Amino acid sequence: MLTLSSMLPSPQQCGAAVDSRGACPPSSIQTAFFYISLYLVAIAQSGHKPCVQAFGADQFDATNPNESSSRASFFNWWYFGICASATVTIAIMSYVQDNVSWALGFGVPSMVMLLALAIFLLGTRTYRFYGSGGGNGGGTGTFSLVGKAFASPVEPEHGDGELAEDAVLAGEVNGLARLFPIWATCLLYGVVFTQPATLFTKQAGTLDRRVGRSFQVPPAALQCFLGVSIMTCIALYDRVLVPVARRVSGAASGITMLQRIGTGIALSLVTLVVAALVEMKRLRAARDAGLVADGGSGTVGVPMSLWWIVPQYLLLGAADVFTMVGMQEFFYDQVPGALKSLGLALYLSVLGVGSFISSFLITVIDGLTKRNGGTSWFADDLNQGHLDYFYVLLAALTALELLAFTYFSTSYVYRRKAGNDS
Repeated sequence: MLTLSSMLPSPQQCGAAVDSRGACPPSSIQTAFFYISLYLVAIAQSGHKPCVQAFGADQFDATNPNESSSRASFFNWWYFGICASATVTIAIMSYVQDNVSWALGFGVPSMVMLLALAIFLLGTRTYRFYGSGGGNGGGTGTFSLVGKAFASPVEPEHGDGELAEDAVLAGEVNGLARLFPIWATCLLYGVVFTQPATLFTKQAGTLDRRVGRSFQVPPAALQCFLGVSIMTCIALYDRVLVPVARRVSGAASGITMLQRIGTGIALSLVTLVVAALVEMKRLRAARDAGLVADGGSGTVGVPMSLWWIVPQYLLLGAADVFTMVGMQEFFYDQVPGALKSLGLALYLSVLGVGSFISSFLITVIDGLTKRNGGTSWFADDLNQGHLDYFYVLLAALTALELLAFTYFSTSYVYRRKAGNDS
């Protein structure tokens, strides 16, 4: 539908309704197709992402020590594959969409998704399905388990196996409450995670992005540095850091899942500090070039190379390897076998809720800073705004988040490994 929305003809006569680029605005049909498509993508992803990742991890036999230890690497290489495909897509499709057509830019991913569906269906005979004791389980089992948790408390009785089993199951789901402090103290990372596709990209659009004599890097394509950093750090983490840490700690995973998440949060704090410093330099460069006067345009190139903004992409990529993959493994591992998809949904909800928090913060700050004729931190002309203040605010909140996360993670007691679920 996104492809169709970009292929539908725009109104032939738009008169004075042209936008700033001299193009006619989209028709009502185009707009309807576009928004319906976005909602369909959101609905599809909400069902696809947690289930397909849990299904992939379930292909490892949790009762087999060799396969169980390999499952931790699965989350690393899963994220590696996701980021590799995203990096290629951003690098190629951002150029196609800016310089060829949006229809082709949406059409190519549509064909790739169709091919992926065919490959998935062809592999059905090779998939491994475990029983409710050690696998992802079925939807019926999940709802039954949750239902029992919210039912009236059940006391086990001698000789009554069913009541005893109900009590154990209810206890397992009630144990999910232990995850809430960890989930809550990861939410601000979801706010940081949204910045590369929004404010980082808007910053990049004001920089000198020329490479060579004629080629200019699209602002969105700078997210490729994020992907390259993630892929590089995943390889180093899985093949270098884990073996070294394993020899020191004696743990099969090298460091614990919560230590991994905490390290990523600390790296995100460093990222925000670097981003604030880079933005301060960008604003100084804009002032020195006389680009801050009223009526200026935030799209006018600031005499500052795009390479200045690359470190914050690289640092956030390293943070993602620790926090994002750590959260995936943690929320998958720390729920009962029948709730693995729900566990990964908790991880994904960190990103979703984080996006809402980011939007809320921006809306509130924008309103407060524009009061009484003031200039918004997020002014359309970034040269008059103050993204550096916003990054400093996020850094301060992240520091508080790290303290809270450290407090709750040090008292957290890990549940038994998957495959030993009661």
